[in-house]
Amino acid sequence: MTDPLDLETALETARQAAAAADEIAMRHYGSRLEIERKADDSPVTVADRQAEQAIREVLTSRWPEHEIFGEEYGRNKHADPDAPLWLIDPIDGTRSFIRGLPFWSVQIALMVKGELLLGVSSAPAFGETAWARTGGGAFLDGHPVSIRPVDRLAEADVCFGNLRTLAQGPRWRWAAAIVAEAARCRGYGDFYSYHRLADGSQDAVIESDVNILDIAALAVIVTEAGGHFTDLEGRPPGLATTSVLAAAPELHCSLLSSLHEIDRSEAADHS
Repeated sequence: MTDPLDLETALETARQAAAAADEIAMRHYGSRLEIERKADDSPVTVADRQAEQAIREVLTSRWPEHEIFGEEYGRNKHADPDAPLWLIDPIDGTRSFIRGLPFWSVQIALMVKGELLLGVSSAPAFGETAWARTGGGAFLDGHPVSIRPVDRLAEADVCFGNLRTLAQGPRWRWAAAIVAEAARCRGYGDFYSYHRLADGSQDAVIESDVNILDIAALAVIVTEAGGHFTDLEGRPPGLATTSVLAAAPELHCSLLSSLHEIDRSEAADHS
């Protein structure tokens, strides 16, 4: 899968799978849906399940030997530990979907040997799709996009996603300092802030309560648009990722440094 031609084929197949899920999700969007609760108390609907099934069918028809890890149906383990792994969230933003808000999307990414190689983020209710593959650049509705090169927080538009765990700990001081200094702060949530980061109309995204299925595709898109994408510890995204710091490279470095200063200060206070 590391050959560019193979990745291009995989990307095209992922886009086809996203389109199939889009069609199903849009049939249900805006209708009265029965809402169930999963073990973590998050909502799920028939639209989530049908959309994931459609994605799985497209991918397995092309690559039956690949693994798939989906939000609704879990992971089908493969005998080969190096088998390519598809990461799927069929409707990321189910709460928005249920409430008739357009801030939801279909997320599909491909990981090989722990490295994210391509991603598709389709938001049919919003009318846009972003995609990228390693070394191929990032695109929004077929047009190349790139991060805005900003290095000063005072000139940056920062978007916060889910801040639940950040608000519960000492790093809330760091978030407050960003709000006080940044040119502007927003809170769109889910795919939208990452699309805007990739196309240069936002400058940083911070989240503290996510999982890899939420952000895998978006990580590839932001990175290929020229951004840096890590968790709040500065680590690259992986299966255990639960937080995000994504920004233009210089701004990312500055924000991460300020966070580490907070961490060191907290450690010194408790030593």
